[in-house]
Amino acid sequence: MKMVIVTGAAGFIGSCMVNKLNNKGFTNIVAVDDFSRDDKQPNLTGKSVGLLLPRNQFFEWFTQNHQQVEAVYHLGARTDTTESDPEIFNTLNLQYSIRVFQMCSQYAIPLIYASSAATYGDGELGYSDDHQLVPRLKPLNLYGHSKNDFDQWVLGQTETPPFWAGMKFFNVFGPNEYHKGRMASVVFHACRQIKEHGEVTLFRSHKPEFADGEQQRDFVYVKDVVSVMLYLMHSNASPGIYNLGTGKARSFNDLVNATFSAMRKTPNIRYIDTPEDIRDKYQYHTCAEMEKLKQAGYTKPFYSLEEAVKDYVRTYLLTGSYY
Repeated sequence: MKMVIVTGAAGFIGSCMVNKLNNKGFTNIVAVDDFSRDDKQPNLTGKSVGLLLPRNQFFEWFTQNHQQVEAVYHLGARTDTTESDPEIFNTLNLQYSIRVFQMCSQYAIPLIYASSAATYGDGELGYSDDHQLVPRLKPLNLYGHSKNDFDQWVLGQTETPPFWAGMKFFNVFGPNEYHKGRMASVVFHACRQIKEHGEVTLFRSHKPEFADGEQQRDFVYVKDVVSVMLYLMHSNASPGIYNLGTGKARSFNDLVNATFSAMRKTPNIRYIDTPEDIRDKYQYHTCAEMEKLKQAGYTKPFYSLEEAVKDYVRTYLLTGSYY
């Protein structure tokens, strides 16, 4: 059996991808990550993985073993949107990804990689995954810039893998994000706050056109995310950059009210000022245009916000379980 590579395999989306692959019969998985963090180890517990490979050894291993590899899911990245060192993003998100793409091209191995809706900035140009829009986008933080820089680089290549897809993840939430700290989803933090304090704090709106808590995101469940990626890898879809959201914008109030409901609690929301360090980089509305994915043949319904939150809270957060 040939191998499937998942980078970022001990992280949130990466470990869910490993589980999805296992459930579809893929067990010979090369899990690439920085395995120095103990808080990420439970994400891979109980999963079928053929090899745990530190990310700094990956390229040497890939060079020697590429004939055994059938697909690469490159999901590893520095995802902290408050990180202020551009060199970290240049090294881990841009240069590392360039090398992955070049090797998949050289060895003719299909590749799916993680981009981000952070590339869209404040949304002034909309949320279309049309390739012509990519050079015009103005991300609001270094993380978004690193993802958009790589998308632009990819679109300029003439030598490519036999299939490739860049996935612009919108607001992904779900199991296996226990280690993410401040960067974990609002559902994760809301559940903890409800258990500890009986209330949830949300950022106050600093724009008059939005009421407090009515800032909107395209929230997408991680189970849908990994289903889409598995589909694209085994479809006849055209190579390219794809949005990966639900195509529906919902408010943070909606999200938190769904969390209270899943926990069978009465809603109790308190609003606080948005921190100064992210206030000028804060998105008030995101909503993925999903026509390209539909044209690629993906027709499976996405979880509704309420269904996803209920599954996440009751199956995982309240039990401490992993996916």
